[in-house]
Amino acid sequence: MRLLIVDDHEIVRIGLRSLFSQQPGFEVAGEAASVAESMAMVEELRPDVVLMDVRLPDGSGIEACRAVLERFPHVKVLILTSYADEEAVVAAVMAGAHGYVLKKIWSHDLLAAVEQVARGQTLMDQEMVRKALRHVQERAGLDQLTAQEKKVLTLMGEAKTNRQIAETLFLSEKTVRNYVTSILHKLDLSNRAQAAIFVQKHGLLTTSPGSEP
Repeated sequence: MRLLIVDDHEIVRIGLRSLFSQQPGFEVAGEAASVAESMAMVEELRPDVVLMDVRLPDGSGIEACRAVLERFPHVKVLILTSYADEEAVVAAVMAGAHGYVLKKIWSHDLLAAVEQVARGQTLMDQEMVRKALRHVQERAGLDQLTAQEKKVLTLMGEAKTNRQIAETLFLSEKTVRNYVTSILHKLDLSNRAQAAIFVQKHGLLTTSPGSEP
């Protein structure tokens, strides 16, 4: 099995090369430290599996994954990263990655993961998948909100009362209460505190009405 290791940290590449070189059935065909290098190496070496880091100096490993699979659909891509990032997991799945594992993985588990991916199976850390699915559900709920509801939600994230929200948006308090009820229902939230956390998590405060651009 021919491998291409893509990581911008030399010490990581050395460690991975050492691990796989000692195992029968594995051949480290090459190494790359950037998106550009990875594309060139895949075209030149035609590896069976690419071990791809997410954060590279000239771009995203997720986009590199997408580009590799578009041009070389027979290649398997396993995302190997230090970051348990929910959005990255979702993006990796959407990009067609065959697996997403963290660098804290034990060496024997990584060997097994590469073999599994090489056989055409998918491999995703279940905890990250659950978080990613929750993130997708939350984003779907956010997309259900009207423009006015999003404004109200953002102001809720700033801990404003119904009266303050009403004054800011030139609405009646009753209308604001109705918006709050609708928002909590659509986002499957129980109270305003959860709504405030939701706003922080999804970076909505930057779009607050009247905020600086």
